[in-house]
Amino acid sequence: MKLKALRKELIDVAQGRRHADLFIKGGTVINVYSGEFLQQNVAVYQDSIAYVGESEASIGANTNVIDASGKYVSPGFIEAHAHPWVFYNPVSITEKVLPLGTTTTVNDNLFFYLHMGAAGFKEMLADLRQLPGNFLWLVRLVSQADYPGERDWFNQEDVQDLLKIDDVVGTAEVTRWPLLYKGDPFLIDTMDVVKEIGKVADGHTAGCSYEKLNSIVAAGVSACHEAITSQEALDRLRLGMWTTLRNSSLRPDLAEISKLITEGHVNTSRILMTTDGPHPSFIEKEGFVDGLIRQAVELGVPVMTAIQMVTINAAAYLRLDDYIGGISPGRCADILILPDLIHFQPDVVISAGKIAAEQGKLKVSLPDINWGKYAAREPFAFSKDVLEDPDLYRYPHPLEDQPIPVVYFRSNVITQRKDTELPSVNGFADLSRHEGLVQAALIDRNGEWMAKGILERFAVDLDGMASTYNTTTELLVVGRNPEAMAKAATRAHEIGGGIVIVDGDEIVLEIPLPLTGMMTTDPSFNAAAAFHDQLLSAVQERGFPFHDILYTLLFLTCDFLPGLRLVPYGLYDVKKDAILLEPTAISKMTAR
Repeated sequence: MKLKALRKELIDVAQGRRHADLFIKGGTVINVYSGEFLQQNVAVYQDSIAYVGESEASIGANTNVIDASGKYVSPGFIEAHAHPWVFYNPVSITEKVLPLGTTTTVNDNLFFYLHMGAAGFKEMLADLRQLPGNFLWLVRLVSQADYPGERDWFNQEDVQDLLKIDDVVGTAEVTRWPLLYKGDPFLIDTMDVVKEIGKVADGHTAGCSYEKLNSIVAAGVSACHEAITSQEALDRLRLGMWTTLRNSSLRPDLAEISKLITEGHVNTSRILMTTDGPHPSFIEKEGFVDGLIRQAVELGVPVMTAIQMVTINAAAYLRLDDYIGGISPGRCADILILPDLIHFQPDVVISAGKIAAEQGKLKVSLPDINWGKYAAREPFAFSKDVLEDPDLYRYPHPLEDQPIPVVYFRSNVITQRKDTELPSVNGFADLSRHEGLVQAALIDRNGEWMAKGILERFAVDLDGMASTYNTTTELLVVGRNPEAMAKAATRAHEIGGGIVIVDGDEIVLEIPLPLTGMMTTDPSFNAAAAFHDQLLSAVQERGFPFHDILYTLLFLTCDFLPGLRLVPYGLYDVKKDAILLEPTAISKMTAR
């Protein structure tokens, strides 16, 4: 990070020879370095803090003085593991969370890179520097589901080029952590580069035992947010990982994993917190990083500790504690004025020395981004006519005496194999007498292949739904009525990506997601939240039994969580590492 204020100018302000631009007077400074609450003033010059103490010598005629008497002066909050693509986009999420006190977000680039490539992503990154706050990035090394050509797209030259950019603070989570465990040469070589240039390597080790964690840490991974019990969190901490306690829409686990602190009484200097890309309505209800602090304190975590975990600890993990994370001379002036230490919602948000929000309202402008100019790939590379044949969505079942491996949903994202006997009609599985089963097809955006499966306990009354919102961003089509599935798929193609639900012959919900097939381009966070609520309501009315439809859609097509998955290589049994049904060439199906 590079700050505008010169060190000589800051010295002059600290000594009263130059006037401060902004002066926060009479508040209680939350000193995250010493763990103290101190009655002090804070002088700001340009984008930097120049002075912290009792003097008022830097106040001049043009200094903006903020009276913080009776209030608390906190460093801006840091979200060190963000996913700015859960219907919302980088602009709309900033609109929402900056007024809540999050002045720094560190963001996963996965879907931007998948659709933009290195050149488009770099161009977008340059334009997003206009955003208020610190919008930093982590770069993916692999996708969340292997696909033909993945290693060409995620190539060493492009990835290492991105890692050299100042806004990029390291590598993003490798969700397919067994690749690291097995010593994948590309990943290990990249880890060496990351260490050489002094950046971080974020991690994802869901389900990884303590013994296997040793190998992941040896591979170079710096942090992990996937602990779901206090013991798992302790395992990570003991092995030297920066241990991130998560509370998200999919995994609201803070009540359990915070016991690491409230009952374990461990050293907390390497413990962070994250919301891990929650759906929009979760943020509306629970807040963002402010909500993490609020809940942690309610659970018994000391106030100072809770604030340290999302300020100085996060900054130290990111190797940016010389710039952000605390109220100290020479640091970026990311400062919050908190009315109390109960709600942790700021009256005033100061970002880089400027008042960015007051009383929950944004006071700075957001950039107008032309998202379409970055794309390196078309939404679909084939005609929508291909999608109109209902037989395209039926599950092949020529031999009735052989059971079909059904994808049974145990929870939002965990599935298991359930072999089921189904009748065969005209070479396809007949689901008409089996309530609770729906067909699913993952269709290549280039129109070359499609993978098929049958789902149970997804949404029993769903006629047809098509979604590009999934970890592959291919077209996922689900339903019990092939005609309705065809109509939903065709409409999703027409709108250039998004989610469409069809009842019978009627389109009942349409959510355009033109940005990588995952995000609305609307700059308003409210638009993303409204879309989410409409979708969740629609699928729950049609029998969806869980609480987080976006992550169900996202992870059905990944290849690293337990159970059966629908991936570009077919119907995949993760535990056995076996393809149960290979994808079909679409040209062969449409040629009938």
